[in-house]
Amino acid sequence: MTKRWTHKPEPDSKLVEQVSTTINVNKILSGILVQRGINHYDIAKKFFRPQYADLHDPFLMKGMAKAVKRIDEAIANNQKILVYGDYDVDGTTSVAIIYDFFQKRYPHIDFYIPDRYTEGYGISFMSIDWASNNGFSLIIALDCGIKANDKVRYANNKGIDFIICDHHLPGDEVPDAVAILNPKQLDCTYPFKELSGCGIGFKLLQGYAQEHEIPFIEIEKYIDLVAVSISADLVPILDENRILVHFGLKKLKSNPNVGLKALLEAYAPKPEFSVSDVVFFIGPRINAAGRIADAKDSVRLMTADDYGKAKEIAELVNHHNMERRGFDLSITEQAFEMVENDETFVQRKSTVLFHNEWHKGVIGIVASRLIEKYYRPTIVLTESNGLATGSARSVEGFDLYNAIEQCSDLLEQYGGHTHAAGLTMKLDNVKQFAAKFETVVADNIKERSLTPEIEYDAEIPLRAITPKFFSVLKQFSPFGPGNHSPIFMSKNVWDVGDVTIVGNNHLKLSLTQEEGGRIFKAIAFGLGEHYDKVAQGISFDICYTIEENHFNGHVNLQLNIKDILFRG
Repeated sequence: MTKRWTHKPEPDSKLVEQVSTTINVNKILSGILVQRGINHYDIAKKFFRPQYADLHDPFLMKGMAKAVKRIDEAIANNQKILVYGDYDVDGTTSVAIIYDFFQKRYPHIDFYIPDRYTEGYGISFMSIDWASNNGFSLIIALDCGIKANDKVRYANNKGIDFIICDHHLPGDEVPDAVAILNPKQLDCTYPFKELSGCGIGFKLLQGYAQEHEIPFIEIEKYIDLVAVSISADLVPILDENRILVHFGLKKLKSNPNVGLKALLEAYAPKPEFSVSDVVFFIGPRINAAGRIADAKDSVRLMTADDYGKAKEIAELVNHHNMERRGFDLSITEQAFEMVENDETFVQRKSTVLFHNEWHKGVIGIVASRLIEKYYRPTIVLTESNGLATGSARSVEGFDLYNAIEQCSDLLEQYGGHTHAAGLTMKLDNVKQFAAKFETVVADNIKERSLTPEIEYDAEIPLRAITPKFFSVLKQFSPFGPGNHSPIFMSKNVWDVGDVTIVGNNHLKLSLTQEEGGRIFKAIAFGLGEHYDKVAQGISFDICYTIEENHFNGHVNLQLNIKDILFRG
């Protein structure tokens, strides 16, 4: 697939010089820092040296005082508390930290994860009936609930109060809950708006601990679970999220949650963990329980105290993940075939696919695979409980949530973010929805958004990549949305003669930019089509990130090539 290469705007040269001198880094790196808004010493200090002290006061969040007070009332009156969360990584980590913290202090508490297939996303009437029948007076909803106006009203009529901790966009009206913790509420002045659902749960713990003079170490123990939620939910690694992920990844390496430790047994040991490790290894396994079987297994894993028990659950979760991968591969293949056999597809600006037998648990993954191949806003639907239910994914620069909202007259339920969403509709509406969604996308998407873009930070010569350069670059981490690993561009490089194709159409190269110059090992995933030209010694341009490659006890710098461009 052809990609657009775009150079990020050049930073202010005076600021670059100033930052370079102030913090003693070279101008290439100081330029990247200035591009990212790190333009003076105090900001740089917070960026390079995250501190818990820089977390915001939880009571700045609207509803925090009310939430803490209502929990105190429940405990004082021996009321039963139900901790409720969605079945994905963010939801189950949220439930794990809140349930684990309070069940060690209060006996009348339980947790509830809705069934993906019988209840669907978010708060369900079935769960409220279950809570009522089992005598619960308070539900703490995590990573869901901000649009559950009718469900909260139903619960109120049954004498059940709600505390909603959600990070999704609110509707025009919010539910009539005792307290709502969501920085995205229009009248919430909390300084940081991009916490994950588990991040908001952590702020509730922070507020409760602060109010009751509980030492911070009692909630710090959950920091690795918070980091997992932030990483897997792809929220920006900025501000508080950067602090939480920084310390969470360190704990993941040194002293992980017992359940995560059991899960990580199957992972090759690393000197440290990255956001990518969480996204590609931990996240899918935690998600797999809810996709294939029962998401409660994930909560049980993350709240286990006994390593033997945790290992048993981890083996079950890993088994679910293997099943998930099987469904994923077969459904992706079917989806590609449906697209390729549709003669009208090439004219469309969106992809909407429906198959009544597809496994609901993997359609979000399939949507992402379709984006990777065809790069257009994508919705994948299947049948569940007599309705068409689906997952949606977007491309850079297109507001998917807004597009779905414009089709809401055909929907029973929807929710999500700019880049990802879930939706449910009547089966009879699928064809009409697909047509309307296509019209909305075609009318609003910019042509440039239909071609994947590589936005590179700086053009550099390969000789600029020294151990000292990389040592500073490493300190830019943790990398993720909002703070991606810097992408560099270098022109006129060539392979010294040992390029090979490895794995599934990947190139393994040894590159240089000048005769007799340093040779850099490189990997180019999925770019095997360039093998013939590269093998002929023809020079080309590259966009890439710089990383460490750990193999057989050796550590080497490696260029991870994002794209190759031959000129002329």
